[in-house]
Amino acid sequence: MDHARPLEEAAEAEPNAVAAERLTFFGDAVTAIAITLLALELPVPDALTTHGVLDQISEERGDYIAFLISFVVIGAHWGGHHRVFRHVDRTRGPLTLLTLGWLLMQILTPFATKVLSADGAFEFRFILYASVQALAGLLFMVMVRQVQAHALYRPGTPPDLFRRAYVGQGALALGFLLSIAAVFAVGDRAYNFWFGVPVAVAVVRRIVRKRREASAARQAEPT
Repeated sequence: MDHARPLEEAAEAEPNAVAAERLTFFGDAVTAIAITLLALELPVPDALTTHGVLDQISEERGDYIAFLISFVVIGAHWGGHHRVFRHVDRTRGPLTLLTLGWLLMQILTPFATKVLSADGAFEFRFILYASVQALAGLLFMVMVRQVQAHALYRPGTPPDLFRRAYVGQGALALGFLLSIAAVFAVGDRAYNFWFGVPVAVAVVRRIVRKRREASAARQAEPT
């Protein structure tokens, strides 16, 4: 019997766990920087009167709306990352490289937001922004697949964690992909896909969860 093998596996597990923790912290830090960059890009009113300030805010409302959209979008990306990676305790294969690609999309979001809020060439600006977000969602789904396929998660991880991650990030990516297909047909109404698809998925998930809870309650009733 080889008694050295468990010791070797334990020795490898500790630095691997540290690497996974550092990767998670790095993702949190980069996401926080991306959100900070969003705020730094906001136009600052420089009028000398209240009326003038309000007029400037009204004129630049596109920038403020784009900021709010991107804040919510980055928050959704980070929320999915946080829910999954707090259970990750190992790294393997291309997970680190995939994470860097996902983080690149987060850092590109402030730039894409600035492009989106500018005037002219609406279709191009819209597609650029939507492409960044759709790619972020798709990359994250591949990351989740790596975690699941190679069992890079802690014991006791919720069994439905990965299904929820696929549905949540898949809905986000689907909303942006559909908006790209629709922008030439419906113009700025393609924005509706950014909100409509995730909301619809959330409603469906809620209905399914309630049905499962009701089914479990019926099964638990004494016969």
